[in-house]
Amino acid sequence: MEFKNKEIMEAFNIYSKLALKGYEDSDEIRLYNTDDKVRELVDGFAHEVQCTIILAGEYIYMVPIATTSPFHISNEEMKKRHLPSKAVNLDIYLMYLTIIILFGEFYDSYQSLEPTRDFLPIYKWLESVNTYIETLNEIDKEELKSLEKEYEYNWIGILEKWNAMDDLRENVKSQNARTNSRLGFLSTVKRFLESQDLIIDIGNDEIELTEKSKVIIQRYYMDYEYNRGILDFIYGLERERREDKDAIHI
Repeated sequence: MEFKNKEIMEAFNIYSKLALKGYEDSDEIRLYNTDDKVRELVDGFAHEVQCTIILAGEYIYMVPIATTSPFHISNEEMKKRHLPSKAVNLDIYLMYLTIIILFGEFYDSYQSLEPTRDFLPIYKWLESVNTYIETLNEIDKEELKSLEKEYEYNWIGILEKWNAMDDLRENVKSQNARTNSRLGFLSTVKRFLESQDLIIDIGNDEIELTEKSKVIIQRYYMDYEYNRGILDFIYGLERERREDKDAIHI
C-alpha cells in the first residue's frame, strides 16, 4: 500500500501524541478511527517500538507489549516512582502476583472472557492473595525451587516477604506505603493501577476495572506468550487445594 506524504505526517502526529501521554481522547485523533491508511501507519509506528494500540471507551492507548520497549516501565523506574524507597525487585514480583490475582477475581480465575463481577471490595482482594500464599506455603520447599526454575519466578522469596508483613485488617486508606502490612502493600499496588488507568476507586474500599484494563486482560493476560502458563499454575494450585478439601469431606 502506498502512502501520501500528508497521510504519513498525520499518522506521525497521532503517534507522537500517543507516545507523549500514552493515551489520547479518540475525538482528538479521530483520523485513527476513520482513515484506514492513517491507522495502518500509526499501528506500524507503534509496532516498531514494541507497542500496540488499543481502543477503550472514549480513549485510544499505546501500550508496550515487551520489556524491551522504550515505553516499558523498567524495574528501576517502577521502584523509584511507584514503590517505597527501600523496595527491591522482589517487591515488583509480589506486586505483579497481586495484580494477576486481582484481575482473576474479576474473571473467575481467568475462566471467563468477560468480567463476572462489576466491583471488588479490597478485603476480598486481600483474602484471595492470602489464600493463594497459604497454598504456596503447603508446597515442599524443594518442589518450590524446581517451580522457580520452570516459571522463572521467585516463589520462595514472595512467600517470605508476604508472610513477614502484618496481616492487619483496618481500613486500607489508613495504611500507606510506609506501613509494613499486607493491606498497606495492596494500597501501594492500587495506587499504581490507578495511575495507569487500570482500576477506579468507587468508594467504600471498592474498586472496578476500566475499559483499558478489560481490553489488556482479554488480549494479553490470558495469553501463554505473555504469562508463560503462570495463570494455569496459580489457579491450578488453588483448584487442587479445593479438590483435596472436598475429598476429605467425602
